[in-house]
Amino acid sequence: MKIAVIGTGYVGLVTGVALSEIGHHVTCIDVDPSKVETLSKGIPTIYEPGLEELMKKNMAAGRLAFTATHSEGLAEAAVVYIAVGTPKRADGSANLDYVEAAAKDIAHNITQNVIVVIKSTVPVGTNFHILNVINANVQPGIQVKIASNPEFLREGSAVNDTFHGDRIVIGAEDEATADTLAEINAPFDMPILKTDISSAEMIKYASNAFLATKISFINEIANICESLGANVEEVAKGMGFDHRIGPDFLKAGIGYGGSCFPKDTNALVQLAGNNHHDFNLLKSVIEVNNNQQVLLVDKILSRFGNLEGKRVAVLGLAFKPHTDDLRESPALVMIPKLAELGADIIAYDPIAIDNAKRQIKEEIEYTEQLPTALQNADFAVVITDWPDVKNIDLSEYNQLMNDPIVFDGRNCYSLDAVKQATIEYYSIGRPDQTSELIS
Repeated sequence: MKIAVIGTGYVGLVTGVALSEIGHHVTCIDVDPSKVETLSKGIPTIYEPGLEELMKKNMAAGRLAFTATHSEGLAEAAVVYIAVGTPKRADGSANLDYVEAAAKDIAHNITQNVIVVIKSTVPVGTNFHILNVINANVQPGIQVKIASNPEFLREGSAVNDTFHGDRIVIGAEDEATADTLAEINAPFDMPILKTDISSAEMIKYASNAFLATKISFINEIANICESLGANVEEVAKGMGFDHRIGPDFLKAGIGYGGSCFPKDTNALVQLAGNNHHDFNLLKSVIEVNNNQQVLLVDKILSRFGNLEGKRVAVLGLAFKPHTDDLRESPALVMIPKLAELGADIIAYDPIAIDNAKRQIKEEIEYTEQLPTALQNADFAVVITDWPDVKNIDLSEYNQLMNDPIVFDGRNCYSLDAVKQATIEYYSIGRPDQTSELIS
């Protein structure tokens, strides 16, 4: 089938490439000509494992193309996906400006009947609003159907999630539209849920809000464990055996980040408030996460008191491994605080440094080499559980640092391994490994 995808960010680019991989002819449209030029060379403009290989494969097969011209990209397309950003406004609501702009571009350039599929994460009711925008601008006689097909992709594993996800949700108001989208997605070979449009929109928000709630819950349990001398990893393991709870998203740490959970939880709180419902539970989830992101700073101050002149190795900048995305990363909160307290900072990340330099205003050093970051450091702070960080020989902390003191925001290491390595170690929701070293 001839398909157009508007937007080439994480969702749009992965969606377009994946649809071409299962046999459709896809043209991805972006308003940035320089971005299109890069993509047309087979070079992804985002970091996502496995994406470049699939791009080049399907471009060579003639199933995938890129353009900055809407009339070209929309020509003969039977289905048009909107996959543009919906960033958070100051009040927490979703900014729909880009979605509305895409809708107008569709209306002004299509010459045939189409199905418009909103892939972007949007508040309940947006699909119908966008249909009205299109109908107000489209040529007379052209029929447009609207559908919701929310994405459930995790950055860093988006390609894998596209082909091995849990479900595909299709929201449509007529059976023919739902059947067409089911046929398009059939080669992905996963369960397909057909529902009404409003329910499809809500499924996305509700799913992310629930997962965020689970993360904040286990982080609160972790903080209680520290007070009581319990180990949150053992607690989470015991909870996870209960099939009603499950083990996923019960890993304590310094909070969630990225483009989805923070934005979607805030948007759902705002959406609820607009409809006279005070979502107190989700407000607490957000508050817990905000507090969790600075938890290590409190631990560091408790240990040192004064950070003036201390050299700190910040290990990881991206909000999670296998992505260069810093949106809502704890690094963006912690680095300014450490700098304000007088610390001398060197930050390690294998791929996110360029993005970090655009967002971090403090004067710090950067390195893509983990040993360089640790060399002569007075303490290290683990923010992102990159494989290089998780799999490091713990003796390297002893060998490279002035003092082997580690504040681990991702619980990367087993306490037994830490004891054998004789490093001073602070983690989340587990007993600190300090007594023998600083007594």
